[in-house]
Amino acid sequence: MTENNEESIISHIEAFRTMLLNCIRAVGIILIPMLFIAPRALDLFIKLILRGNNNVSLNYFAPAEVFIIQIKMAFVLDLIVCFPYIAGQVWNFCLPALYEHEKKFIKSIVFISSFLFILGSFFCLLIILPLIINFGISFATADIKAVFGISNVVNLSLWMILAFGIMFQMPLVTYSLVKWDIVTYETFRNCRPYVIVILLIIAGILTPPDILSQILLFTPTYLLFEAGLFFAGLTQKRKITEKLD
Repeated sequence: MTENNEESIISHIEAFRTMLLNCIRAVGIILIPMLFIAPRALDLFIKLILRGNNNVSLNYFAPAEVFIIQIKMAFVLDLIVCFPYIAGQVWNFCLPALYEHEKKFIKSIVFISSFLFILGSFFCLLIILPLIINFGISFATADIKAVFGISNVVNLSLWMILAFGIMFQMPLVTYSLVKWDIVTYETFRNCRPYVIVILLIIAGILTPPDILSQILLFTPTYLLFEAGLFFAGLTQKRKITEKLD
């Protein structure tokens, strides 16, 4: 190994170390105000989930339970606020090693992926979680009361939001695989039964062990798969037309 190569490796390691320290520093600094914002954010979060159910209240069963949930909420808010800065740091670190067409591709992928993740998160928060709460309340009778623990509801909500954000990447995955000739459009179209089984398995892993949550996650994900397949088909037709011309 030459001296120049050794210096290059050392410079890359130092650049990575600097990027990592900047990200950790940003997360640590922003966490402080987020700890003060977390209680109000938690109240708003719960109101969105329980909207329309004025008779429902959440309960806690340990002295520090709500405090721990507020700390979790502060960390979530911290990561959300710091995400653009962290993404910028990672982008600046990777930028020198990328070609121009790679830069354009990554920019478009990051933008679309972020949009789909946000769309999936809001879809879960505003539509799916209230449905799950209403479904749970529907079993209440004069002799059976619905008593919800705040930890269970908040942990379920955060996990479901993450799951929907991940699963809403399906059209991007489908489209990208066909666009870059990794998987053909015909292969995806002929493998629909296998895709359904795989999505059901993933939905079962990402959601709590109840059929409603799994169906609510599977249904929009499969529709998004079909949407991605539709646009992938248009892309393949355009490629064929360009080759004929």
